[in-house]
Amino acid sequence: MKNYNLSHLEELESESIYVIREVAAQFERPVLLFSGGKDSIVCYHLARKAFYPSSVPFPLMHVDTGHNFDELYQFRDQLMKDTNGRLIIASVQNSIDKGKVVEEKGINASRNKLQTTTLLDAIEENKFDCAMGGARRDEEKARAKERFFSHRDDFGQWDPKNQRPELWNIFNGKKHFGEHFRVFPISNWTEMDVWQYIKKENIAIPTLYLSHNRDCFERDGVIMAKTDFVQTK
Repeated sequence: MKNYNLSHLEELESESIYVIREVAAQFERPVLLFSGGKDSIVCYHLARKAFYPSSVPFPLMHVDTGHNFDELYQFRDQLMKDTNGRLIIASVQNSIDKGKVVEEKGINASRNKLQTTTLLDAIEENKFDCAMGGARRDEEKARAKERFFSHRDDFGQWDPKNQRPELWNIFNGKKHFGEHFRVFPISNWTEMDVWQYIKKENIAIPTLYLSHNRDCFERDGVIMAKTDFVQTK
């Protein structure tokens, strides 16, 4: 007699696909945020499964800091070509050039915080009403409080004390004009789940995740690859 019990990975996959399909059903202009990292790659894989054999019915958007490795850009572009994906690139550099954000200076400067302004501008410009992402509850305390469907007001703000109930996985995507939702299909996954799923599904990932032989140097007691320095200086 055939065993119809699902493994824990199959249960997580089923739940995530259900969330992604709910997004497609409830929103007019959803988008999937894609960074080229393992979590967003898994989300895109799940989206492709959710609508197979049709193409994914919404675009992907990369909020690009301009400081990514060449391997990531090559992987991203090749993946879009292989899967007929539609990619929108929101550039942090453009936000800096327009004077909307000020770039940090100094040895530990980062553009990560600047991505918020670029993201909100891109959501408004493209009239997206839902942005899906690969955040997981096990990553940090703030994300642990997020529901699958996370409402944002017209300023892009999240009110953790005013979240909507999701009993029996019934999602409420109603909103006012100018508001949008962030949706996290793999909220209940752990990092180990992600890596096990990548292995199970044989999902391609950027070579940056794999071991490399690189020229290194020491700075402030930290060993860094020369490519790290080139990309972030």
